[in-house]
Amino acid sequence: MVPRQVMQQSAPGATKRATQRDLLLKALPGIPMVEPGDDVAAMVTQSLASCGESLVSGDVVVIAQKVVSKAENRYVSLAAVRPGERARELARICGKDPRFVELVLRESVEVVRCAKKVLITRNRRGHVYANAGIDQSNIESKAADPRVLLLPVDSDASAERLRAAWRERWSADVAVIINDSAGRPWRMGVTGIAIGCAGLLSLVSRIGDADLFGKPLQITEIAVADELAAAASFLMGQADEARPAVLIRGATWIAADSGTAPLIRRREHDLFA
Repeated sequence: MVPRQVMQQSAPGATKRATQRDLLLKALPGIPMVEPGDDVAAMVTQSLASCGESLVSGDVVVIAQKVVSKAENRYVSLAAVRPGERARELARICGKDPRFVELVLRESVEVVRCAKKVLITRNRRGHVYANAGIDQSNIESKAADPRVLLLPVDSDASAERLRAAWRERWSADVAVIINDSAGRPWRMGVTGIAIGCAGLLSLVSRIGDADLFGKPLQITEIAVADELAAAASFLMGQADEARPAVLIRGATWIAADSGTAPLIRRREHDLFA
C-alpha cells in the first residue's frame, strides 16, 4: 500500500523529515488477566478511562502479543499433541519435549537452526523466531496437563481489529502495534519487536536523503514499528510486571496499511539463515 500521510501528535501537517524531539510513553494500569474471548479493546478503553486518558489522532497503542493470543484462545494442550518422527528427531537434538517440537513444526515453514536447547524456525508469517514464538511463560498451566500459547494466526489482522474498535470509539486516527520479545543472532538478550501493526508504515526508507554533510544515504531504512515496540517493551517488562499495554504519544509516523510485511527480510537476503 502507498503511505497516506504523516501523522505527528504535535504537528499533524509535518513532513516525512520532521524531527522527533519528545515522546511520551505510559504503561496503562489495571488491565486484568485476559481469558479466551475477552475484549482487549474494551479492557484498554477502560484502563484509559481510569487514568483520565482518551485516544487522539497520532497516538500509538502497543499491545503485548500474549494478551492478544490469550483473547484469541491460542492455547494448545500438549497432552493432545502426537509428535511425528521429524519432531522426535529434532527433540533428541535440542532436548525439548517432542510434543512441543511438533507444535513448532506445525507453526513453521522452515527450520533455521536446531542445536542443544535451541530451535529456531521461520514461522508461517515469515518471522524468524525461537520455537516459532510458542510460549510457556506467564500462562496458567497444570503439571498434569501442560499447555502452551501460540502466536495469533494473523497479528496484523488482530492489530487492525483493535485499531478499528478504537477509531470507532474516539473517531481518532491511531496506530496499533502488537509486540513480542525476540533474540537477535548478533546480540545477547531479547528486545521488543513488532509482529503485528496497523495504521503506520513499519519500515521507512531514508535512502537518498542527505546526512549532516549533504551526502545521500545509501542503505538506511528505519524499522519504526520495531523501535516503538522496543520502547514499549521496556515499560512492559518480561516477568511479573503485568503491564501489557502502552500508550505512546508524540511519535512521528507515516500512515499506511502494509502491516509488518516490510520488516521481514526476504529469504535470499538473509545472511544468517
